[in-house]
Amino acid sequence: MRWRAFYPRVPLAVLLAMPLSAAGQGSVDLITVHGAIDPIIARFATRAIASATDDHSEAVIIQMDTPGGLGVSMRQIVQAIIGSPVPIIVYVAPPGARAGSAGVFITMAAHVAAMSPGTNIGAAHPVSIGGAQIPTTQEDKILNDAAAYIRTLAALRGRNAAWAEKAVRQSVSVTEEEALKLRVIDLIAQDVKDLLTQIDGRHVSTAQGEKILHTRVATLRERSMSLPERFLHAIVDPNVAYFLFILGLWALIAEFAHPGAILPGVTGVICLILAFVAFGSLPVNWAGVALIVFGLTLFVLDIKVTSFVLGVSGAIAFILGSLVLFKPWKPTPPATPAFSVDLLLVGLMAAGLIAFFAFVVSKAVQSQRAPVISGMQALTGVRGRAVTTLAPRGTVLVRGEQWGAEAVQGTVNAGEEITVMGSDGLRLRIVKIQDPPEEPK
Repeated sequence: MRWRAFYPRVPLAVLLAMPLSAAGQGSVDLITVHGAIDPIIARFATRAIASATDDHSEAVIIQMDTPGGLGVSMRQIVQAIIGSPVPIIVYVAPPGARAGSAGVFITMAAHVAAMSPGTNIGAAHPVSIGGAQIPTTQEDKILNDAAAYIRTLAALRGRNAAWAEKAVRQSVSVTEEEALKLRVIDLIAQDVKDLLTQIDGRHVSTAQGEKILHTRVATLRERSMSLPERFLHAIVDPNVAYFLFILGLWALIAEFAHPGAILPGVTGVICLILAFVAFGSLPVNWAGVALIVFGLTLFVLDIKVTSFVLGVSGAIAFILGSLVLFKPWKPTPPATPAFSVDLLLVGLMAAGLIAFFAFVVSKAVQSQRAPVISGMQALTGVRGRAVTTLAPRGTVLVRGEQWGAEAVQGTVNAGEEITVMGSDGLRLRIVKIQDPPEEPK
C-alpha cells in the first residue's frame, strides 16, 4: 500500500529524467589548458562547457597553466563560464604553473577558484602581445576597460576586487598562500582528487540558480581536444608556423622553376594557407615576413646572375627575418607570452637554404664557363667507321650518318675505325685508330 501511495506522487518518467548526481554519483569533466590563450583554446573550452551542460555534468574543472594570451579569446571563455549552468572550477596547476594576464580574468570568473602549491597568479596589466608600445591614449582606454571588467568579475564571485584591479593597473602577482589570504582564490588543493574532496558540499551560484556540488564520489571524466582542434593548435606554434611558411615558399619556387610539375605548387599553396591561418593567431612582425621573402628572392636572382653578393645578402635577410618574425628586438613585459622561432630551427633552415642554393649556383657557374659545343663541334672526339677508302678524302659513318671526310694522316681503308679530330666547313677531319701493338709471345 505504501508503494501504491508513493507511485502517483513521483511518476516513473520523472525518476528516469533525474540526473545521475541526484543519486549521489555524478561526473566531473576535466580539461587541461596549457600555454597561451588563443582562439583554439577558447573554442575547446567553450565546447567542453557546452558538452558538460548537455551531459548534466556535476562540474567542469579547467586545469590551467598560462602566461596570458589574446583578450578576445579570454573574454570568450569568461562569457562561457558566466553563462554556464554547470559550475566551473578553475584550478591553477600543476606545481610551478601560473595564471598570468588573461588567466587572472578566467580565474576570477570561475565559480570556484583553486591553486596548487608552488603556483602564482597576477600580472594582468594589458600589453600588446607582440611587445609593441601601445599609444598612451589607447593604453588608458584599454587599462580602464580591463580594470572595470576584472572588478566586475571579482565582485560577481565575492572575491577581492581591490587586489584584482591592482593586478591590472600595477601588474602585482602573488603566491597561492597570499592569494588565499587576500580572498583572490577559494582554496588550495594538492591535486585534483583533493580538489574534488574540498569542494564537495559547496554552494555556488550558476546562470540557472544556486547549486550544491556533489563531487566527493563523482566520476572524473577527462575531455580532450578534437582532432581538428589539436591540428589547429599545433600549427599555431611559432616553430610549426615558421616551418610551414618557409616550406610553402620553397615549394612555389620549385613550381616556378619547373612549370607544370603541379605537386610543388599545390604543396606550396596548402603550406602557405596553413601558415597564414597560424599567423592570424600569432603576433607576427610583418617586417620579418618581408625580409624572408626578400632573402629568398635574392637567392633566386643569384642563380640567374651568379653573383655571390646576392647570395650573401639573401642569407643575411633570411636569417634576420626569421629572428624577428614573431619577437621584436626590445624586451617584452613578463606578462606577455613569449613567441619566437627556435634558434636551432632557424639555423637548420638557413643552412639547408644556403647549401641548396650554393649547389645550384655552382652548377650554373660551371655551365656558363663550359665551352659551347654545338653543330659540327659536337662530333669532335666521336668514333666512327670509314665507308670508302680515304686517300686522303672519302666518306665515313659517324653516329649513324655519312659524312664527307679527309684523312689527316696517311690512307684510311674502307671498314677501318676512325676518330673525328675536327672539321673544315662541312668536311670532317679524321684519323685512323691505330691497333695496339701485339704483345710478344
